[in-house]
Amino acid sequence: MERDELAAWLRLTLSDGVGPVTARKLLAAFGLPQTIFEHSSSALRQVAGPTQLQALLNPPESLPQMVETTWSWLQRQEDDGVRHQIASLGSPLYPTALLQLDDPPLLLYLLGSASFSTNTSAAQAAGQPLNPQTSLAIVGSRNPTPQGVSNARQFAKALAQAGLTVVSGMALGIDGAAHAGALETEGRTVAVIGTGLDRVYPKAHHQLAHQIARHGLLVSEYPLGTPPLTANFPRRNRLIAGLANGTLVVEATLRSGSLITARLSAEQGKEVFAIPGSIHAAQSRGCHALIKQGAKLVESAQDVLEELNWGLRLPQPSGNAATTQTEALSAASDALLQAMGFDPVGLEALQARTGLDTPSLQAQLMTLELDGTVARLPGGLFQRQSV
Repeated sequence: MERDELAAWLRLTLSDGVGPVTARKLLAAFGLPQTIFEHSSSALRQVAGPTQLQALLNPPESLPQMVETTWSWLQRQEDDGVRHQIASLGSPLYPTALLQLDDPPLLLYLLGSASFSTNTSAAQAAGQPLNPQTSLAIVGSRNPTPQGVSNARQFAKALAQAGLTVVSGMALGIDGAAHAGALETEGRTVAVIGTGLDRVYPKAHHQLAHQIARHGLLVSEYPLGTPPLTANFPRRNRLIAGLANGTLVVEATLRSGSLITARLSAEQGKEVFAIPGSIHAAQSRGCHALIKQGAKLVESAQDVLEELNWGLRLPQPSGNAATTQTEALSAASDALLQAMGFDPVGLEALQARTGLDTPSLQAQLMTLELDGTVARLPGGLFQRQSV
């Protein structure tokens, strides 16, 4: 994208009162943004209202600085093949999957080593191509249980090993665990964020964002400098659903934004999956509601692959993996683990179930915690972690 072209696109998207609907009408009527601003006010009046017309005729005061900032960002060179790019609506870099949305973004800011382009020459210049037909959104609660974090990571790791691109929102909790799981095997992952790409939110995911850029792509429809505004995150969910060919919800409350992503995915005719959980956990109720509404209940990554029927298979476990699994199954038969079940449980309840004295019980729980078989929860509760 040349600087003059960039300036015209930014002027169109930053003009007060000119929303995406009007902008798309202007593009349909006049062509590229440079052409729009070459037309007379009488011509523009056929598409834009009085307030919008004034905005189009008077560039925003912030435009020169925004053009300079964005142009400088585009010129930056990163190590490991990471590229700074902007894809305008209809350009070779723009993901065709988003063209099916009612309100596709006019501009997408891209940071990473991968590309949405299906054009061979463009893809070589833009980064490793991503296959939109084999991508899955993995989303869920920002406040998950330890089991939810483990599930998200393990599902993402296995599905990435099978060749899927994992799409999520880089939020705390399930999103972050899904990205991390995909990255464990250097699988492809795409993070759709609700800020400008010159910011990392949440700050705790600063290192994760750099890893995603090296092995996948960070995507935003928001201009550089955009802070983490609350209204931005529900809107970015439509992009997560649009860029993936299905959605897996790991844990979610009934008011979770993940249910928005699942609904949008279903409305686009894509598969929706949900992992069941404890009937006592608020983080499971959103998944249970989805299952009641027709989402596919899944207990393993293989369940997901079989439902998708994309011809992808999980890699065969090595001898070491088989040994680890055997050891885990052996541990699962331990009397204490059997007494715990899979719901959160307190020390007193465990004492009543096992008959163990307090020191012995605490010593065994500590050993299981160190093994990663049991997680300690707030409120003095413990929960068994499935393997």
